[in-house]
Amino acid sequence: MDMFNAIVQVLDSTIRLSVPLLLACLAGLYSERAGIFDIGLEGKMLVGAFAGASAAAVFHSALIGLGTAILISVAFALVHGFASITHRGNQIVSGVAINFVAAGSTIILGQAWFSQGGRTPALQPGERFEAITWPGADAIKGVPIIGPIYAELISGHSILVYFAFAMVPFTWWVLFRTRFGLRMRAVGENPAAVDTAGISVAWLRYRALICTGILTGVAGAYLSMVQNGGFVKDMTAGKGYIALAALIFAKWKPVNAMFACLLFGFLDAASIRLQGSPLPLVGKVPAQFMQALPYVLTVILLAGFIGKAIPPRAGGVPYVKER
Repeated sequence: MDMFNAIVQVLDSTIRLSVPLLLACLAGLYSERAGIFDIGLEGKMLVGAFAGASAAAVFHSALIGLGTAILISVAFALVHGFASITHRGNQIVSGVAINFVAAGSTIILGQAWFSQGGRTPALQPGERFEAITWPGADAIKGVPIIGPIYAELISGHSILVYFAFAMVPFTWWVLFRTRFGLRMRAVGENPAAVDTAGISVAWLRYRALICTGILTGVAGAYLSMVQNGGFVKDMTAGKGYIALAALIFAKWKPVNAMFACLLFGFLDAASIRLQGSPLPLVGKVPAQFMQALPYVLTVILLAGFIGKAIPPRAGGVPYVKER
């Protein structure tokens, strides 16, 4: 039974750690399906985390914090669109620039506003999203097998966790069952054909980037208002890049993206669980190795297990309207 409880705890951590990856991965799915490569997921998550925690601390409201995180992240997404769509700039350079601006500005503004070394004040109850206890969770918590699964894995998460996983079927429906999704996928494959049909390629891509901004804003808010309870320097810790890796691993499909993010979340949870614990035939492994393990396995998985991943054909290519 102790082993079962340990497994449940690791799976619970897997769900919590995979949420920002999943939201960022779905965000990248929208932009890349529309033909816009977005290396700036990391930066948009970071500014979303800072804006959300700052607004929540100042206005003492988690909802205002979430709204501010989404607003700022969408603004950065539109800057990326302005550079890469309107002015047909290099999408990779624009995304990297956003990451650098986000990393520097959050520290400078955090120090200027709160004088805590770039951090925001610790969020109090009401300023962050609390866990939701489902009906009957406490009553059946002691029941073998069913109790821990219901009370730990299903119940006890914040609303943003349920939102993240609800976005998977919603994104699938948008992409494959709506006119907007059909046009968005078409503009990522053959924008000239979409333009010939009288549909604005630029406006479609801007809308895709707005979706990206919304989801990265929620991902950032989750990091600072659920997982951490405040903003700290560089708290995204490469999660935007791992989300891009998960997107390639999933071959730009929403359901596959969920499983890829759960896999990376599990690797992260397992590394935390095994830190300082002796392993069979190996003994005690340095904590630094366990912290690096998810990133090492990410490279191994991408190098040897996904096969040929073909991105949208028009991805990364600025569209120039024929006259």
